[in-house]
Amino acid sequence: MVVKHTVTLEIAGTKFRLIADADEQHLAELASMVNDRVAKLGGAGRASAAQVLALVALGLADDLKTSEKKLREVDQLARTTITQLIARIDQRLVQDQPRHGGDAPVTDS
Repeated sequence: MVVKHTVTLEIAGTKFRLIADADEQHLAELASMVNDRVAKLGGAGRASAAQVLALVALGLADDLKTSEKKLREVDQLARTTITQLIARIDQRLVQDQPRHGGDAPVTDS
């Protein structure tokens, strides 16, 4: 059974009370990431808090999409490399197999 608890987080100067089943420390780290992004925007001129948070959300969404793309590329590279290595191993195993015929060892019966 999932245990929910109340967590208070401050994001962009506003306190939010959440009911969550996530670890409080994890949520605090996420809020800190958002607050760091807000601070980097420097208030974004005359933008409202909602506009600043929308910009932060767009930035985080862009980071997520970029990370997902990189993950797909790494996954594809790994699959291609593994497939090539398996093919090389298979080729080497075929080359190293004793040939039937004149190369076969002679045994006494």
